[in-house]
This record gives sequence, structure tokens and C-alpha cells, in this order.
Amino acid sequence: MKKIIVTGGLGFIGSNLIKLLIKKNYSVINVDKVNYASNFYNTKDFSNKKNYKFIRLDINNRSKLGKILKLYKPIAIFNLAAETHVDRSIDGPAEFIKSNIVGVFNLLEEFREFSKKNKKAKLIHISTDEVYGDVLKGRSKENDSYKPSSPYAASKASSDHLVYSYIRTYGLNAMITNCSNNYGPNQHPEKLIPKLIYNIINNKSLPLYGKGKNSREWIFVDDHCEALFKVFKSGSVGEFYNIGSNINSNNFNIAKLLISIAKKKINLGKNVKIKFVKDRPGHDFRYALDSKKILKKLKWKSKISLKKGLENTFKWYFENMKYYTTLKKKDITKRLGIVK
Repeated sequence: MKKIIVTGGLGFIGSNLIKLLIKKNYSVINVDKVNYASNFYNTKDFSNKKNYKFIRLDINNRSKLGKILKLYKPIAIFNLAAETHVDRSIDGPAEFIKSNIVGVFNLLEEFREFSKKNKKAKLIHISTDEVYGDVLKGRSKENDSYKPSSPYAASKASSDHLVYSYIRTYGLNAMITNCSNNYGPNQHPEKLIPKLIYNIINNKSLPLYGKGKNSREWIFVDDHCEALFKVFKSGSVGEFYNIGSNINSNNFNIAKLLISIAKKKINLGKNVKIKFVKDRPGHDFRYALDSKKILKKLKWKSKISLKKGLENTFKWYFENMKYYTTLKKKDITKRLGIVK
């Protein structure tokens, strides 16, 4: 059975990707340093399977990382190990630099050494649409300039540049993907959609930055994982691939849609109302990706509509309330990203 390493596999996208890879009969080694966003609840459905192994490891630990590569000889690495929350990057940028830039550098160095004897092994580096910055009109293409607005986005932009430099300089067998806003099961409730769902279920107000008009392109996590698998199987070395749904919606409309979905499941409490809060610094108004390249070159496109995806997401959280108990309450309810 062919082996694949997924870094950050206890997180949201990583755990959903592992589920897909196991379904496709790969043996998966999950490398995760276990921080606040890591959750063993995310892997409970496959943690006892023979073709799954978990290793606690920070990708900055180069010596142990190198040993793991030599031992398991993976045919691919999906790098999802990253700090990902904009608000936290405003409060404390240092951890983002350490994980998203220095961590990627250390991974690249070990993969470069590993590749000398394992030339067909691939590295798929997963990034974000936020590297392009505010896109008030049109959609970002793969060759557009990077203009990151937050320390998080800047750290991801830096990691993308590092990966590409290793492709050009060392001939590394790597590819880079930039995806729009994901949502779905296993996502930490510091992010908008699971936080809104938590507050709806617990009769709390629904906080939206500014006037709730900030627009994002939303993609259900299963669609993203299928795209990543396509890139792994058919993507070309050195290429960037935008992964998006072409579905944009502002935060106000997301909240209204979730309220309408919840009404069919529960009796809403009197406190379940949209509440506008002070905007975060440097908040981009709109992200939008042009995903024609992956459609044309790899024949991939998203399949799940926003309404269906949100229904699936609400259903998962409603049926997995135990998930919330595995997290610290302050990580769910604390307001972050305020510059004092």
C-alpha cells in the first residue's frame, strides 16, 4: 500500500483529506505538532485503521522529520501544517512566522534531501487565496501579484515563494495550491461558520465584523480535498493551482442562511440575532479566485452548492456537540484581533 504523509492532519482540512486518502486505499501518516487547533476528535472515525498512523511532530524538528521520511518513504507529502487564523496573527504574529515560514523551510530542506533518492516523490503545498489580498473586482489568477494584508496572509505568501524557489533552484518535485474559504465538519469554531453555528445552538448573538458586507468565496471542504487529490495525481511540477467554487457570499448572507437552516432543526432562542462588532484591522473586503486553470488542465470543479454545504455542516455540528467539549471555551468565545 502506497504511503502518503499529511502534515497538520489533526486540523480541519488535513483530517478531511486523510479520510479521503484512506477511502482511496492509501496508507496515511499524520504528522501534527498538536496545538490548540489540533483535535483527535477529527480522526476518531479512522484512528484505529491499519493504514493510518499518527506521529506527534513539529515540522521544525528537522532531524526527526528526516528520519520519518527515510523510514516511511512516502510517495507524496501534503503540507497543511500551518497557523491559519487571521485574528490570532494580529494578536501574535511570531508563531505564524515560526510555523508558516521557518517550518516550511525545514520541511523543504528535509524533502530536498529525501528527494535525492526518491525522485518521484511529490510535495503539495496548500496555501490560501488571502495571499492575493483585497480583490474588489474580478478574480485572482495564478500569475497575479501577491498583496497580503495580514501577518497570516504574509506568512503564507512567504511560504509559497519559498516552495517555488526550491522548485526553480533545486528542481524540487512540488506544486502549490491556493484555495478559497473552506467550511465543513471538523473546523475550529474560531472561524466564522462554526462559530455562528455554535452561537445559534447555544442561544447567543451572531457577531459580524463591520456591517457584515465582507465577501468571501466559499468552498465545501470535501470539494477542496478532491481538488488536492487531482493535483497530486495529475498536477504539473512547479505549477500553482487556484481552487475555488466561484460562489461568493458576504458574511451577513451566510448568517441569514444559517439561521434559516437552523430553524428547521431547532427552536431558535431569543438571543439569536445578528450583531455587528468593531471591524478587525486591515480587514480585506473581498476575495475571489479564478479557477479556470484547474478546470481546464485537471478537469476539476466544485460540486457542492453553498446551501447544501451549509446544511451538511450544520447537521454535522448539531450531531457532534461533543466536538465542542473537546475545546477550551475561551478558544470558542474569546474575541481576538483587536489592536489596543
